[in-house]
Amino acid sequence: MANVIVVGTQWGDEGKGKIVDLLTEYADIIVRFQGGNNAGHTIVVGDEKFIFHLIPSGILHPQKKCLIGNGVVVDPTVLLAELDSLHAKGHPIKPGHLLLSETAHLIMPYHRAIDQGREGLTGGKKIGTTGRGIGPCYEDKIARRGIKVGDILHGPTFRAKLSEVLTEKNFYMEKYLGIKSMDVEGIYNEYMTYAERLAPYAANVSIILDEAVKAKKHILFEGAQGAHLDIDHGTYPFVTSSNTIAGGACCGAGIGPTRIDAVIGICKAYTTRVGSGPFPTELEDATGDRIQQRGAEFGATTGRKRRCGWLDAVLVSDSVRLSGLSGLAITKLDVLTGIPALKIATHYLSEGQPIRYRPSRIDLMENVNPVYEELKGWPEELTGIRRLEDLPKATKGYLGRIEELTGTKIMIVSLGPGRDETIMLHNPFKGQS
Repeated sequence: MANVIVVGTQWGDEGKGKIVDLLTEYADIIVRFQGGNNAGHTIVVGDEKFIFHLIPSGILHPQKKCLIGNGVVVDPTVLLAELDSLHAKGHPIKPGHLLLSETAHLIMPYHRAIDQGREGLTGGKKIGTTGRGIGPCYEDKIARRGIKVGDILHGPTFRAKLSEVLTEKNFYMEKYLGIKSMDVEGIYNEYMTYAERLAPYAANVSIILDEAVKAKKHILFEGAQGAHLDIDHGTYPFVTSSNTIAGGACCGAGIGPTRIDAVIGICKAYTTRVGSGPFPTELEDATGDRIQQRGAEFGATTGRKRRCGWLDAVLVSDSVRLSGLSGLAITKLDVLTGIPALKIATHYLSEGQPIRYRPSRIDLMENVNPVYEELKGWPEELTGIRRLEDLPKATKGYLGRIEELTGTKIMIVSLGPGRDETIMLHNPFKGQS
């Protein structure tokens, strides 16, 4: 039995979807534990590409059980659209194959309207939200005014809660945001239609996980976004609205920390960021453009162009500490092929002083200067390589330096988007491969 958490070590978009899909082969249950449809995990199987925003990446393995935990905020329109899309592509998802926590909070139409309305008021100081209602939904959850999956399964309960909440929301939308109010009956009727379709999938995820642990099943916990978008530990306020570090898996799925055996951090071979916020190693030159184009760096959820830069070992080292990483999975290493000299930020200078951690204060983080170490690049294409020893010497040197700077061993190396374009050095479910 092994229970493994997969999380991002940067600002998201590290390639977690592929690694989760890869490790799903060895797991019995896959659990998504935080975030919402502001995340996008891309899976390539043969000639087909799948992008999942809510459904766990392991859903393409029909014999596996996929769970959406209580820590996820769910837009039912998006979840049902994903189910319909999978069905259209020949992958019908039956209840039992996918289960949805009864206590997961639902994104409502007013959440999306408020999210978009607020960004419209900020002028040039946007947070960079996706506008999908994630933050406002989490706000209602914390304020104890949220609506859960279980609520819409009982019409009278849902109507009562919706009526109470919408009175406040309409006042806020009309008087402060200057946008149109919403009708209780319209939302009620719409969501009762969703309830009919979602009811067969609703379950107590915590109990299912407890039974699985007792039965010695392998469980894989799939995180969204990255450590430095964590609501508590990220580059606040340029963060998401949930806990993206490994500890979030326990709260967001209903499992105790003593049940976790390993935590794998996904680290892109360089650094990217979507939206606003500080980015010390950002490259606003031809090299950055080259990485962006070769890496096809566009947000899977938003389609926005990702900002690109050198690998930042300070960020990754902080993630090792915050999530207690057992190992790293390096992705998109092939994108760096052909760059003569590569750089890794080993530490920062903040107000003239060297530091080896990310400052908590956003004003300091916005003004740090990265200190780089230069490494030799490699001209050889990595496509087709399946053993570490077959990698070019310079490539192995780059990987070795990542291990040294982060103090963490590399378990997996990804050399392309396909399942087979991977070197598995250590399997967290089986020990050494």
